[in-house]
This record gives sequence, structure tokens and C-alpha cells, in this order.
Amino acid sequence: MIGLRDASGKAAVFRENKADVEIKNETKMTDEQRNAQKKYAGEKKASMKRRDSHHDYRERRMYMITLEVEGRRPLFGRVVGNAYAEQGSRDEPRIELTELGKAVQSEWMSIHGFYPQIEVMAVQMMPDHMHGILFVTDTLPVHLGQVISGFKAGCRKAQRALIAAEEERTAGRAAERAAERAAAEPLLTEKAGQGKAEPLLAEKAKEGKELEGREPVFSQYATALPLPEEAGANCALFAKGYNDLILRSFDELPVWQNYLHDNPRRLLLKRARPEWLRPFFGLQIGSHTYNGIGNRLLLTASKRKTVLVSRRLTDSMIEEEIARYLELAKQGTVLVSAAISPGEKRVMRAVFDAGYPTIVIMQNGFTPMSKPHGRQFDACASGALLMLSPWEHHNEKQKITAVQCRQMNLMALEICEN
Repeated sequence: MIGLRDASGKAAVFRENKADVEIKNETKMTDEQRNAQKKYAGEKKASMKRRDSHHDYRERRMYMITLEVEGRRPLFGRVVGNAYAEQGSRDEPRIELTELGKAVQSEWMSIHGFYPQIEVMAVQMMPDHMHGILFVTDTLPVHLGQVISGFKAGCRKAQRALIAAEEERTAGRAAERAAERAAAEPLLTEKAGQGKAEPLLAEKAKEGKELEGREPVFSQYATALPLPEEAGANCALFAKGYNDLILRSFDELPVWQNYLHDNPRRLLLKRARPEWLRPFFGLQIGSHTYNGIGNRLLLTASKRKTVLVSRRLTDSMIEEEIARYLELAKQGTVLVSAAISPGEKRVMRAVFDAGYPTIVIMQNGFTPMSKPHGRQFDACASGALLMLSPWEHHNEKQKITAVQCRQMNLMALEICEN
């Protein structure tokens, strides 16, 4: 992973103070402070860029920050390698950074110099966004948002410097060519009287074409820099806002680190299998319209079976059900379920772990930027998983209702019948 620091020392400090970061029923923030934050929150809508109104963003905690390039332009570099290469091999997916990407990464790693209370744990640059992990080891004098704003300002300053340097190089090359032409004019005038000017002109024209066809020194970063007329103060590098995740327990840190490291491979897989790894909307199945992610060809499987397991079953009876459904999956049956009851969850987990195809009805929907997480990603990439939801996405954790449970079970039955 680009920029990953040895976290062993930091982790030890974090473990000693684990109580500081566990989920708490109460919060340090007063009602007055919380209401003051809500005043600036704006209209409530589905967005991963909203702050947690119950959290004090100055306190000691770990955060994973995600920042997007304005317009999702691939300004920071390009991902190369083979999505299926072994970890540590020469073909392992990785990002080749542009000069702008290197400058942004350097700015991120220098945050500690401006805020000694923050340790930079990791950073993963991607073509059109970046992820980073910050460890606030002591109470910040400002809101974390102000730290991110300062980081963005530093990146914009670095971008302007790169633009200015390229303009200077371009002007220098133009001056050199003008000087060469001026030096050649007296010679051409002298040779004209001897009838030799025409061949010399042809030679100079050929040389000019070679220069025109040659890539500028900075051409590999052309997409990373706006044109001079677009490089004013109002040309944003990053999109407004940022996404943050707050570390709730120490066990999440390795998951975060693996996610950052795995980003290049995931991007290559998305490019290889966009139909399986990008959200879709408006899929009509029977009487319902779904959004989802995964392999829609599973809906055309000749054998589909709904997984329904009663809550009244004992553990031994559930084990029998798991064995029965696994046998069906081995025979090519695609299992469909909302996985609501404990037994249904265990059956679907066993089938999923065995690598057999499954279709899952979900209570929460998807957005255009949604993506599978963890092992779900690899299952979707291999064509073994389809996740469907008839409802829109929501950020809040909502308790599933009895009505929704019945609806989702009926949907699973309908999917198997259509």
C-alpha cells in the first residue's frame, strides 16, 4: 500500500486506550454543541459526506478519510498490473502516480507537521480519489474538517506550482524553436542565391514536423493539469466535502488497512467486470422493481430455490437444513433468500462460504456510487452473488419491520417463480 506506515507502535498505544474508542451510549458533546452542529448540517439526505452529529471531531480517535477529485477526473495517476496476479508479484495491481499525485500524497504525509496531535497511518492514492487513515492521538485544537480543508488548500497550491512550472517549460521550448528558426534564416538567404534553399527548407520542415509529433515533457500529466485559462483560483482540485469513517473498535483497523491496499485490484476487477460490480437500477422482476449489484444472469438459472428456515428449529435441525441446501447448491440450484431468521443466515452463509451462487434480498438499497464490501466484492466479481433491494438507499441504521420481512420473503418466492 502506498504510504502505509508501520503501525505496530501506534497500535500498542491504541490498545492501551481502547476504552477511549469503544462505542459509548453517552457522548462528550453537550446538547448545545450538538444543536450548533446541526445548524450547519443542511437538509438531511442520503450522503456519505455528512458528519456524525453525535461525535466530537476533535477527540482522540482514528478516522478513515476519502476525498474525491472534482468531476472524478483521473488526475492522480493510473492503475497498472493484473487483477488476478498474486500479492507481492511483479504484476500485482498498483498505481503509477502523476507528479500531481505525488504532490498530493506528500501533502497528506506532512499533516503531522501542521498538527502534531495527528499521526498519518496510511494513504492510498487512486486515479480519481484517495483514502487515508489518520490517528488523532490527542485533542485537536480545531475540528477535523478544518484539518482536511487545510490539506486541500496545500494540494491546490502544489497544483498551481506544477501548472506554472509546465507553462515555463512550454514557453522555454517555444523560445528555443524561435531562436533556431532565427539562426537558420541568414543561412537560407545565402543558399537561396546558390539554388540550395529549397532542400534546406524541406529539411527544416521535416524537423518541424518531428518536433510537433514529439510528446511534450509533461504530456504524461496532461490530464492532471487544467489548461492555463482554467487554472484560476476557482478551479477546484477536490470535490466539496469528504467521507469519514470513525474507528469503533481496534479490530476494524486491519480491515481498513486491507481495504486501502486492495483498492487498485478492485478497480481493475471493476473494469474487467463492470456488469457485475457496478450498481444497476430499474430492474423489473414480477411485480417489483429492484436496484442492486451482482450477476443478473443468476436470475435466468434453470433451478432456483427459496431458502426459508423457521425460527422454531433447533440447532441440530438447522444443521440438517444447511446440509440439504448445500446439496441442492452442489447440483446447480441458485439459492434465493432475504436471510432474515438465524437459520436462513446460517444456510446462506454456508452456501456463500462454499462458493456457490446466491441471490440475496436486502432491506437497504444502493446508490450510483455503492460497491460490494469485503468478500461480497470477490463473490460479485466471480459471478456468484446478486444483491437486490426494492427500496432506496438510506444511511441510517433502520430496524427491519415484520411487514418488510414478509415482503422480502414473498419477493424471494416471486424471483424463483419468474
